[in-house]
Parts: sequence; structure tokens; C-alpha cells
Amino acid sequence: MSTTRLGTATAYAYTLQNLQAKQVSLANLQNQLSSGLKINAPSDDPAGAAAAERALTRLNRIATDQRALDAQQNSMSNAESTLGDITTALQSIRTLVVNAGDAIQTPADRQTIATQIAGLRDQILTLANSKDSNGMPLFAGLGSALTPFVGPNSTAPDYVFKGLSGQATSTTTGIPSTIDGNAAFMDQPATNGVYDVSVSNATSGSGGTPGPIPTTRTLTTSGITLTNSTLVNGSSYSLAVTGVDSTTVPGTTTVTYDVTETPNVGGPYTGVTASYPTPASGSSTTTPATATFTVTAMPGLSMDVTGTPAVGDTINVTPSSSLFTTLDKAVTGISTAANQNDANQAVAQALHNIDIGLAQVSAARGQAGTLLNRATVISSANDARTIQEQTDQSNAQNVNMVQAISDFQNLQTGYSAALQSYAQIQKLSLFNYIGGG
Repeated sequence: MSTTRLGTATAYAYTLQNLQAKQVSLANLQNQLSSGLKINAPSDDPAGAAAAERALTRLNRIATDQRALDAQQNSMSNAESTLGDITTALQSIRTLVVNAGDAIQTPADRQTIATQIAGLRDQILTLANSKDSNGMPLFAGLGSALTPFVGPNSTAPDYVFKGLSGQATSTTTGIPSTIDGNAAFMDQPATNGVYDVSVSNATSGSGGTPGPIPTTRTLTTSGITLTNSTLVNGSSYSLAVTGVDSTTVPGTTTVTYDVTETPNVGGPYTGVTASYPTPASGSSTTTPATATFTVTAMPGLSMDVTGTPAVGDTINVTPSSSLFTTLDKAVTGISTAANQNDANQAVAQALHNIDIGLAQVSAARGQAGTLLNRATVISSANDARTIQEQTDQSNAQNVNMVQAISDFQNLQTGYSAALQSYAQIQKLSLFNYIGGG
């Protein structure tokens, strides 16, 4: 009889334990179905919870990187657009300079053109000092004052870059937010060879001062060409014609000139000669023939001189400090040209140097475009990483609804069956047996 009591008690306990377990499982499944998560507390699945947390951390990091990239991309887009505006302004200036060289232009016309160029010059300087939405300069390079370009100054150099030149590199998660303004707008004699060249005559001025080349002849120069950048030292040069000999060698004219270097590094260079064919006989004496010879006495530099040189002619070669300097020289040269030769020289120098400036600005704009393309690639990679991390997080914590519903229904059926079984087991006791007997 005691054996029967122990078996009944065990059956009761086991059945109650089974019912309680099924209730807990049903409650957990119901909670999962309500939240859509199979992990509602770390204790539900410690390993899964840790995996989900790691995925969430990576998602937050990607989101932070993307926000920073968006800000960098916005700044770089502004820089690229600004460089486009500067390019447009420089092209307008170039057109004005070409017009200034037309022989039909009067001094008053050239003055008007110079005024227009000055206005565009001011616009370019303002654009070069543009800032992004956070108030940081777009062309600060590796860092600069809030106004990177300062000038014109009363002392040399006339324009200064108040920053640290250089271009920051991209990373796997971001791009630079600034462009190197020093490379875009400032001149380096050994790098781009931007010099201003002027011509004058020692005896044509008043009061003993040099004046323009007389209207009876012409003398102009090409822009400076770099021949050996390692020899360029940034000095200024003054070339003075000391002799023109067209008789010693029949058919050949020899020009002798001295070159003064400031500051003096390897000069002065005296008694330098260059020759060109003498014009054929019968040429008009009032309209001298045009000749061309090349000046190579300046270390690492050369230029062509075209026209009719004469004793007392002087050619001054001065390095430019910036694109803004080039534009200032264009304004001054065009507005103060004493005659057509002066105007032609100013126009030729301005066009040569503006073209170099345009190339520098275009190179900076191309770099900005490259960085924007890089930002697009990084952004696409962030999108792909985000999808992967979201998938990992979902796999770790999200419930499979189809499976969960099926499990819930099965468990509910089993729970109902267990309740019915328990109702039958409750009747299995000695008293019920005796009473029934």
C-alpha cells in the first residue's frame, strides 16, 4: 500500500513540474512573439546577447564614421564648387586681357578693362578665403588661420598664405575636408616658374628715369620657361643691353647684355651674347626688322626676346608670389601701358601667368573631385557594412516568427494535453480506489 502512495506522489510532482515548465516556455514564446526578439534579457542566451551587442557597437561606429564623412564630403563639395567659380572668373579675366591687347583699344579703354579685372581679382581672393558650414577655411591645407590668404601687403611678399601647406590623405573611413591652398594659389619659382617680365629703355623716360620702348620699334618677351628647376633660386634679374653689333659678322647681329641678380647667388653675368640673322638689305630704317633671341643667362630659366633691341634697353624679371600677384600685375600693366608695345608686353605676361594659375586651380579642382569619388566609395562600403552588421544582429537576437508561431502552437497543444492528463492523474489515489471499490 505504501508503494502505491509513493508512486502517486511522484506522478503528481512530475506532472506539476512539467506543467510549470510548459507555462514558462509558453510565456517566453509569447514574449518573443510580442517583441519580435528571441533575446529579451542576457540570460535568455548569453552568447547570442554578446554577439548582438558587438554588432550594435559596430553599427554605432559605422554611423559615427558616416556622419563625419558626410560633413567632410559637404566641405569638399563646397571646395570643388568654389574652385569652379574661381576657374570661371579666371577665364573671364583671360578674355578681358586678350581684349586689352587689341590695337584699337585706347588708354581709357584699357583703364576700363583693368578696373573690370580688379573687380574679378577681388572676387577670386574672397572665394579663396571661403569657409565651410562650420566656419573652417576650405583651402587651409594642413591647417591655417581663419583667413588663409592675406594681402596685398605693403612689403614683400605682397600676398601670404597663413597656413601649413600640404594635402592630408584619405583614410579607410574618411577624406580630408580641406584643399591645399598653397598649391592652388601660391607660386613657387622652382615649381611653376611664374615670373613677371617688364621692358623699358634707359633714355626714353623723363628726368633720367627709364621709360617705355620708343614707338619707333618694338621689344617684347615671352613668359619665363623652366629649364632646370634645381638651379632656380628665386632671385630677381635685370638684363641690360650693352651692345648691338650688326657689322662684324656679315648677316648676323650680336646682342651683348649684362644680367644683375638680386639677391646675388651666382651672378652677376656680364658680357653675355646672343645672335640672330640680320634682316636682308633694303629693309626700312624707320621700321626696324623684328628678331628673336633666347636669354639663358638666368640659372634654370630662359625666355625669348622679340623685336629690335638697342643699347639702353632693360628687361626686369621678378618672381611672382601668388595668383593674386599675377592679377595685380595684369591690372597695373594694362592700366599704365604707355604705348602699344607696353600693352603687348603686359598682355603677354598676364596670359602666360594666368594660364599657369588656371592649371594650378584645375589641378586642385581635380584633386577635390578625386576625393569626392573616394567619399562615395567609402559611403558605399559603409552601407554594405551596415547591412552585414544588421544581419548579424538580427540573426543573433531576432526571433524566427514562423518557427516561433509553430513552436508556440505545438507547446500550447502539449500544455493542453498535459492539463487533461493531470486531471486524470488527480483521480488516481487509494481513497478513490477504495471508494470506487
